[in-house]
Amino acid sequence: MNTTINAVKFKADPKLEKFVIEKVAKLDRLIDNATKCEVILKVDKPESDNNKIAELSLSLPGQTLFNSKQADTFEEAVADCVDSMKNQIDKYKERYK
Repeated sequence: MNTTINAVKFKADPKLEKFVIEKVAKLDRLIDNATKCEVILKVDKPESDNNKIAELSLSLPGQTLFNSKQADTFEEAVADCVDSMKNQIDKYKERYK
């Protein structure tokens, strides 16, 4: 699966990119026909709490699964996205067996 990370209006730290790739790799083990995964990281309002947004888009044959989460840190938002995406993958598998 090809994974791309887009940081909107900031440069993502290499540690953050590594964390995202490791988390997204867990999804690849759950479903083998995923072609592409795109992760978008952005800051909502820099002066407020709970302002980090992670959006995850997973391309499957004939369908794209999407998830967006907001948290205090990018790591927390990405972890929440991956957990929610696992549920979506389970529903996708049940529907398209």
